[in-house]
Amino acid sequence: MMKQIDGSLHKGLAILFLVLGLLMVEACTQREGRAPSEPRIGIAKIVSHPALDALEKGVVEEISAAFPKAQLDVQNANGEPATATQIAQKFKMDKVDVAVGIATPTAMALANVIKDRPVIYSAVTDPVAAGLVESFDKGGEHITGTSDLPPLEAQIDTLLAIAPNVKRIGHIYNAGEANSVTTAERSRAYCEKKGIDFVTATVSNSAEVSQALQSLIGRVDGIYLSTDNTVFSAISTVADICLKNKLPLVSADPSSAEQVPVLAAVGFNYYEMGKATGRIVVEVLRGKKPSEIPTYFARDPKEQALVLNLDVAKALGLTIPEDLVQRASLVLGSR
Repeated sequence: MMKQIDGSLHKGLAILFLVLGLLMVEACTQREGRAPSEPRIGIAKIVSHPALDALEKGVVEEISAAFPKAQLDVQNANGEPATATQIAQKFKMDKVDVAVGIATPTAMALANVIKDRPVIYSAVTDPVAAGLVESFDKGGEHITGTSDLPPLEAQIDTLLAIAPNVKRIGHIYNAGEANSVTTAERSRAYCEKKGIDFVTATVSNSAEVSQALQSLIGRVDGIYLSTDNTVFSAISTVADICLKNKLPLVSADPSSAEQVPVLAAVGFNYYEMGKATGRIVVEVLRGKKPSEIPTYFARDPKEQALVLNLDVAKALGLTIPEDLVQRASLVLGSR
């Protein structure tokens, strides 16, 4: 009888030691930065519009492919910086393994609140100007990510190639978004070099976009929109007003151009950018330090797109040059 008890005791102790050993291994792997089999990921975007929705989809798909059991908490701040901060606080309380911030305001909110675990930014035009990292060449101690620094020269050149009579370009942006301010300054400098007037109107929320655009009518010959989340949340309204007033509109968002009648869009494939962001998340979960990962810029041809709308061109009395048509990744409408 005593032997049976001793045998059971030894077996129980062996199981206990095995469990303790597994717990110690998991604790060690977490300290080393390696992810558990079911990582908890917080994903937050500043607002819903086609580009950011496509980006979010790419992030989710890439993480889910690498970690099928990952727990994903996807949040939308609906354009409110205060809500973005609340989401960041939620992620901190939930002790997510990695927090992903889509667009500058959300990424900044996460970085300001979460200091002890990785934050991965995405679609941040200028992470250095936003104070997220000190250099494009390497990440911070707990932060790195992807940039959607727009090819604004190509975007403005596309507008001028299709509408060569444009001498005054209108531009709407949120002066409260650091990336938008940077883009506006670069766009103005480029237009000045080409002898083009650059006329701006600023907004603080999407409800002001229509009025801002109306203030430009009669003062400009065309409209150029960069990657401003506030403005793009009202892109349908902008496109309708431009068509009604015969203003050629070129944007930096090919995703929305597939659904909204803009003349042309030159920019990134945000779904592919989302996948690139997701790959960084996976690298970090597998143990790579954010400081070892530089800011990722989309330079692969598959990550870029040119969308043209022939029907909009006809409505404006314009003809899109054949070389642009041949280069386009998507041509809408008929000749």
